[in-house]
Amino acid sequence: MTVPQACEATPIPVVDFSAEEASVVKTWRRACIDHGFLYLTNHGIPESLVSEFFEQQHAFFRLPLDQKMSIVQDENNRGYTPYKESTLDPENSKRPDTHEGLYFGREVAADSEEAKLPLHGPNQWPSEDLLPNYRRVTQAYYDAVTALMRRSLHILALSLDLPRDHFDAMFAKPIASLRPLHYSAEVASPEDGGFSAGAHTDYGCLTFLMTDGTPGLQICPDGEWVAVPHIRGAFVINLGDMLERWTGGLYRSTLHRVVCTCGKERFSAAFFVEPSFETVVQVFPECLAKGGKSYPPIQSGEYLLGKYRATHSGYSLAKEGHAIAA
Repeated sequence: MTVPQACEATPIPVVDFSAEEASVVKTWRRACIDHGFLYLTNHGIPESLVSEFFEQQHAFFRLPLDQKMSIVQDENNRGYTPYKESTLDPENSKRPDTHEGLYFGREVAADSEEAKLPLHGPNQWPSEDLLPNYRRVTQAYYDAVTALMRRSLHILALSLDLPRDHFDAMFAKPIASLRPLHYSAEVASPEDGGFSAGAHTDYGCLTFLMTDGTPGLQICPDGEWVAVPHIRGAFVINLGDMLERWTGGLYRSTLHRVVCTCGKERFSAAFFVEPSFETVVQVFPECLAKGGKSYPPIQSGEYLLGKYRATHSGYSLAKEGHAIAA
């Protein structure tokens, strides 16, 4: 793969969610086929909520390490992941990625039947004595993006010539993970194997990314790395491996990375959307009829467990006796 020293901007399609639905569906479909990435504007989430959300993330990441480590990532993939804990591109990275982060999921009561599933359980929140507004604001943002996710799944279904509600049952209890991230000001050097976040494709279906505007995101749709410019207030949405598989390769999961070269800290928040744990992912017949490839069926949750273990050194499998599918 060619790794240029400088990246040109890429013309990722912009989907205006306030436009006529037929236009939204058409642009969404073309973006999924050609790029695997799109911008989403006029999505309905207030800029004031986004701003308040990022203020709270700044406050958390400024805490002393021992206070952050008090909610370190647990067996259900909820909590704090320390600086340089992950290496997303172990083949080409000579050192861990230069960020720290958090994982929050759908709130599941510890004593519920659903909590017996891996990756399900209560979230770990910083103490309200330290950050009195953190949980309220972060949960409000999580809920807002969850609602946007459900609207987007309807558009996704229509773009595949499926019924509008096709995904509703499959995402009734989604594995939806919010991941605030703080990148250090350390300058990345891809030529020396140093990345802010190494090259990777996302594991699941959809990712909704919001950033503070600091540059760094790059994608590699056609063998060359290109930068993704910031559009204020817009989400960057990309497709993951699971959705590429579900569509028989008609929709693409595109390689991307973060390379921060401006010497500034960078804050972002990725919202990863996956189906309910027990959903079987099998290529849609409609996609096979259009020339899509056939893949063996996989179970959503088992697939994700294997991916987390491969890329996060801090992730442990505390569900004793649970088998992992790679």
